[in-house]
Amino acid sequence: MHIFDSIRNILVPIHPAGHPFIAVFFGIAVVLGLFWQPLFWFGLILTLWCIYFFRDPQRVGPVSNDLAVSPADGRVSLVGHVVPPAEMELGSEPLLRISVFMSVFDCHVNRAPVAGTLERIAYRKGEFKNAELDKASEVNERNSLVIQSVHGPVGVTQIAGLIARRIISWPKVGDALQTGERFGLIRFGSRLDIYLPKGFVPRVAEGQLAYAGETVIAEYGDELHVWPVRRD
Repeated sequence: MHIFDSIRNILVPIHPAGHPFIAVFFGIAVVLGLFWQPLFWFGLILTLWCIYFFRDPQRVGPVSNDLAVSPADGRVSLVGHVVPPAEMELGSEPLLRISVFMSVFDCHVNRAPVAGTLERIAYRKGEFKNAELDKASEVNERNSLVIQSVHGPVGVTQIAGLIARRIISWPKVGDALQTGERFGLIRFGSRLDIYLPKGFVPRVAEGQLAYAGETVIAEYGDELHVWPVRRD
């Protein structure tokens, strides 16, 4: 039993949203294999990639109202002050925006950057341009959430990319979210923009790798602290 326990601890859980896709990929692989065996192995490789894409690992992150953690796995692509999308109703003044780009090889489960009450959800149809481009924030399909934190409203926008065609968000307006709590995912490759109120300063740089629920991307105030962590 010790060996099986060790194997189970190594394996990363798969998010339930991925089960139908994994089944379809494997089914296609079997059908293709009936016509030509090498096609089965090609389909099996794609199935393994699909399993990898929908992985949902446990994360250990800091807990503090003064910290904002990354809502996504990926590379920090933009750090700067930008006027948030109008549908978020966060005003017309530029806010600190931190963007995290997710490739098709990153974990795509999204997590809340701060704790608070979900105040607004705004979905907008759009295009499917490269999510790394700055203009993707304006023209691409997107789903925006506004979380009312102790320091003011924090906006999180899920932006579809070249391949992504489906944005998923589970909580409803009025729900309480904890820092690092899962709130959605995007299929298959995309970006998340985080808009933070005045007083937050960035703790990441462009090009840095970030991990959802673990990497601190911004802190309220100028002093650095050592915070307790949560396990989920």
